[in-house]
Amino acid sequence: MQTRRLGNSDLAVSAIGLGCMGMSFGYGPAADRREMIGLMRRAVELGVTFFDTAEVYGPFVNEELVGEALAPFHGRVVIATKFGFRPAAEGEARWSLLDSRPEHIKEVAEASLRRLKVDAIDLFYQHRVDPEVPIEDVAGAVKELIQQGKVKHFGLSEAGARTIRRAHAVQPVAAVQSEYSLWTRDPEAEVLPTCEELGIGFVPFSPLGKGFLTGKMDETTSFDRSDFRNILPRFTPESRKANQAFVDLLGEVAARKRASPAQIALAWLLAQKPWIVPIPGTTKLTRLEENVGAAHVTLTSDDLREIDGAAAKLTVQGARYPEHLQRMTNR
Repeated sequence: MQTRRLGNSDLAVSAIGLGCMGMSFGYGPAADRREMIGLMRRAVELGVTFFDTAEVYGPFVNEELVGEALAPFHGRVVIATKFGFRPAAEGEARWSLLDSRPEHIKEVAEASLRRLKVDAIDLFYQHRVDPEVPIEDVAGAVKELIQQGKVKHFGLSEAGARTIRRAHAVQPVAAVQSEYSLWTRDPEAEVLPTCEELGIGFVPFSPLGKGFLTGKMDETTSFDRSDFRNILPRFTPESRKANQAFVDLLGEVAARKRASPAQIALAWLLAQKPWIVPIPGTTKLTRLEENVGAAHVTLTSDDLREIDGAAAKLTVQGARYPEHLQRMTNR
């Protein structure tokens, strides 16, 4: 697989990475541990060198899973993880407990190092911007960890342009991770131009629209009761029916290119900028191989004009998140 450099950093990774959250968390019951270890090791065989996890996925168990799976490949792969949440105690709302105090960041780093079985964290993202802690203090804490050799690169997730600039002035930001896909194009307004100006890589999560853009679901699809898509406005049956037009567009291009809708969705992202590295997640070997294959799909300038022209006529129905979660984005 081709490699890409995340901005001006020395962080070179496979053009397509692997998001590992869904193996343990978020999309229903956790998948079989041995199967997921096998899937990650197969990803390495296919040329994937960029793996994404976080302490809050589980919490903790996803980092442990990634650490075990990738232990034989130290030096050959890049593992990104995240800080910024305090795992919920019983009765507390899981996603409302932000904590990016410098002392907490350092505690998380030590724990993540143990779970990932590494000597240094390759890329350490702030998972969500904490309005109670100045971003300069956050960047300063990660800078200390870098100076101590415990972290190699600093990243931000779902941060706004002003926050990115302030953080970058204290400690260079190697990558910004936010949701970006054909039906979630918010980063194009300010975040992508800021990344380009400052030489920061961009890592789209949910590049396949949390599975919707693959064409494998419709308004009749039901989710496990623990699947967080149940609470997303964009995933109500009515919204899925209205948003089918995006899948139809991808399907039309895919048929001509002898590819799948998922591959076109990923190839479209890769064509936007050479420093963009999507991290689709999956628990299925066939989907892993399909996603990796997107790196070999070439979209011409005519293809891209066609896709953008058609997409511009479509309106996405449903917000990305409920209001309380939406407030944590683009800060």
